[in-house]
Amino acid sequence: MAVSVSIESPLQRDVAGLVEALDAYLVPLAPAEFHFGLNIEEMAGRETTVFVARDDTGKAVGIGALKDAGQDAGIHTGEVKRMFTAPAMRGQRIGSALLAAICARARDLGIERLVLETGVGEGLAAAVRLYENHGFTECGAVLDYPDSGYSRFFEKKLSA
Repeated sequence: MAVSVSIESPLQRDVAGLVEALDAYLVPLAPAEFHFGLNIEEMAGRETTVFVARDDTGKAVGIGALKDAGQDAGIHTGEVKRMFTAPAMRGQRIGSALLAAICARARDLGIERLVLETGVGEGLAAAVRLYENHGFTECGAVLDYPDSGYSRFFEKKLSA
C-alpha cells in the first residue's frame, strides 16, 4: 500500500481522530502531569509543522510534528512531537516516512539539533527503535522537561 506524507493543518477531523487515539494510548503509561503532548490548537501554532501520512485512499493513517524550539544552549533546536501510526497500519514504515519528513523539514529550517521526549515502558519500545534507527541517541532531559523517571529523551545532530 502506498503512503504519502505531506504538511497539513491539524484542524481536520481525521487528524484530530489520530491525536485522540494517541492520547488514549498514552493515558495508562504515565500520570497525567507527565503527559506533554500538544493539543490540536497548539499543533496549529506558527512554530509547529504537522505531517500527515495518508494511504492510497486518502485516509489519515499517521501523524508527526516538528516544533521549532528556538535556541537551546546556543543551538537552533527542533522538537519531534505527536508521532503516531494507526494500530492497523503499524509495521509498514509509516513512522519512518514521517520521521524522515520531519528531519528534512528541520534541515530546511536551519535547525541544528532535534530532540524528543517519549515515555518509558514496553508499550513504547517500537517508538524507541524507530528513533534509534533514524540516528537519535538517548540523552539527559531536554528543553524544560522534568527528569521524572516517566520520560526518556533523545537527540540527533543535523548536518546541512
